[in-house]
This record gives sequence, structure tokens and C-alpha cells, in this order.
Amino acid sequence: MAIEKKSKDMFEPAMIDSTKSEEMSKPSLNYWQDAWLRVRKNKGAIVSLVVLVLLTIMAFVGPHLNKYGYDEQNLPHNNLPPRIPVLENISWLPFDGDLVRKNGDVYNAYEQKNVDDYYWLGTDNLGRDIFTRLWMGTQVSLYIALLAAVIDMVIGVIYGAVSGFVGGKTDNIMQRITEILVGIPNLVVVILMIIVLNPGILSITIALTITGWVGMARVIRAQVMKLKNQEYVLAARTLGLSNGKIISKHLIPNLAGVIIINTMFTIPNAIFFEAFLSFIGLGLQPPLASLGTLINDGFKVLQLYPYQMVIPAITISVIMVCFNMIADGLRDALDPKMRD
Repeated sequence: MAIEKKSKDMFEPAMIDSTKSEEMSKPSLNYWQDAWLRVRKNKGAIVSLVVLVLLTIMAFVGPHLNKYGYDEQNLPHNNLPPRIPVLENISWLPFDGDLVRKNGDVYNAYEQKNVDDYYWLGTDNLGRDIFTRLWMGTQVSLYIALLAAVIDMVIGVIYGAVSGFVGGKTDNIMQRITEILVGIPNLVVVILMIIVLNPGILSITIALTITGWVGMARVIRAQVMKLKNQEYVLAARTLGLSNGKIISKHLIPNLAGVIIINTMFTIPNAIFFEAFLSFIGLGLQPPLASLGTLINDGFKVLQLYPYQMVIPAITISVIMVCFNMIADGLRDALDPKMRD
């Protein structure tokens, strides 16, 4: 095979600029910027975050969107189905005020009771507006979520960090205390609080404060024991930093990812705990509203008026799914083991 010769004029020497040898093609990102980019790629986490923000806004704005109070009773208007202006004219939507009798007949409850008002999500057996009570109940769930996060990040983190960093007898004593608290179920603590106090949000708050931080404390202790012998900690100790500053300035910032992930997974459990207590009558008491009490009231009339249970059940399910999806997204973004 003949070899074609190339002219030297066809070649040009490459010009190498030594000043650009250290230039990066992409901007340098710190840990949190890189984590945010990873979270943004997780569509489930972003959608859940948007939904959670909308629910939070509605929880505070919703009770003021109509003229009904959350504890305002109107017995002649009891057990009315959802009815929304404009949407009531769309036949395939369940917002026309129609109910189905046991024999299968369909009738309009508003016309039968001569009611001209609109109850967007219907009323309960005492004639209270479910729309207003739903968002008041969502406020309680969000309060429990905030409470669980604060307890985890304050009590759990500090307790676990001190126990793991100090070690020795102090660690042994602190761990025996946590083992005792782990052996006491939250339900027992709530019942003990009810004996001293009345059933309500205060009893649940105290119960979560007593036992809700134990899981976080044990995780942080294990992580601190792994990190406290790292070179940067030994260097800080050599420079004369106190134990408190070493924990606050070196250990806790390096544990931020673990703290956030565990907190986000704790929040749904705390929300479910409050709803369960309210469902069995140990939580909020009438006329106060929570998603658990709404589900309990709707459960009693499920066969006749299913909307009274379905609406709050869907709401609490959406809240818990959103928190779990956000927690999954943060875990993938902040945990180095989950990176590609």
C-alpha cells in the first residue's frame, strides 16, 4: 500500500501557555454548594420541598380564607359534603354537594337542608368547617416537626458530642442514662405526663423532649468517637483549644450532614406519633384540631361520610412522604458513600 506523504506546511506547532496550566475548567465548589447541586438533580426531593412549602403557607393562611372558625359549631349544617363554587358545575369532580344513600340514591345535601353557604371540604358531625380545621391540624403537625428538629439538633447533638468526646466514666454514665430512656416507650411517658398534666400538646411536647433525642445522641456519639482522633482534632488540641471549642468548631461542622439526615428522618416519626396519640384520645382534646383527631372523627362515620377521614388522611400522608423524600435527597447529597 502506498504511503501518502504529508507536507510540513500542513502542520502547526501547538502553543502551550504555561500560565494557564493551573486553570480549572469549572468553578471550584465547596461542600454545601456541591450538595445543593446534587439535591437539585433529585426531582423527587425538589417537588417534595415545593409541596411542603405550599402546605406550610396554607397551614397559616388557610384558616383565614373563609368566615368559619375551627371550633365554630352549626348543628343544622352538620355532615355536609364538599362544595366549591365553579367546581360544583363540573360533574366528574366531587365538589357538587352530592351524597349517596345506602340504597344507592344520590341527593344534594345542601338542597335538602336549605343551605346556601359553601363548605369547601364539607363539615363534620357538629357542623364545624373541615377546611379550617384541616389547616389548624396541619399547624400542629408542623409544630411537632419543628419541635422534633430542635430537640434533635440541640439536646441530641450536644449530649452525643459530649459523651463521645469526653469518654471514660462520663461516657459510661451518660450512656447508661440513654439506655434507660431507650427502654421506656414514648407512650408510657405520655401516659405518665397525662397523669400529672391534662391530655394535650403540652404532654406530647414533654414526652418528645424526654425521649425524642436519644437516637440522635447515639448516632452523634459514634461519629464523634470516630473523628476525635483525626489529625485536625489533635492539631487543635495541641494549639490549646478547649474541648468545647473543638466540639463546636471542628467536630459538629464535620457532622452537619449526619445531623441533617437523621433529623429529617426523625420528623415523620414524630408527626405520626402525635397523630397516633390524638387518634386514640391521648393527644389534643376537642375543640382543638389535629390531623389525628380529624382522622378519628372521620373514622367513626367512614361508611356514610368518607370524605371526613380521607381528606386529613391524604394530608398527613403527603406531609410524611414529603419529609421522607427530602430526607432521601439530603442523604444522597450529603453522604459521601452515596456519591458516584
